[in-house]
Amino acid sequence: MKSFIKAVAGALVVIAPLVSFAQSNQPLTRAQVREELIELEKAGYNPATADDDVNYPADIQAAEARVAAQHAAAQAGATSNGGVAGGTSQSGGPASAADMPSLYGQ
Repeated sequence: MKSFIKAVAGALVVIAPLVSFAQSNQPLTRAQVREELIELEKAGYNPATADDDVNYPADIQAAEARVAAQHAAAQAGATSNGGVAGGTSQSGGPASAADMPSLYGQ
C-alpha cells in the first residue's frame, strides 16, 4: 500500500508542472491583438508599408524592442523595490584601530 501511495505521489509530481504549463498558452483575443498593434504603431511601426518595405523584419523588431523597453520601464517603476539606480557605491572596508573605541574603555 505504501508503494502505491509513493507511486501516485511521484506521478503527481511529474504531471503537475505539465498541466500547469499547458494552461498558460491561452490564445490571444481580438482586443489583445488590437492593443498590441496600437502599441506598435505608437512605437513607430506602420503596418500599411509592411508589404513593400524591404526592411520589414527589422522595422517591426525595432518597434517591438521599443515596446518591450517601455513595458520593462513601467514594470520597474511599479515594483516596491524600485529599479536599478545609476551611480556607484562602495561598501565595507577594513577598519583601523583608531576608528574603533576600546571595548574595555581604555
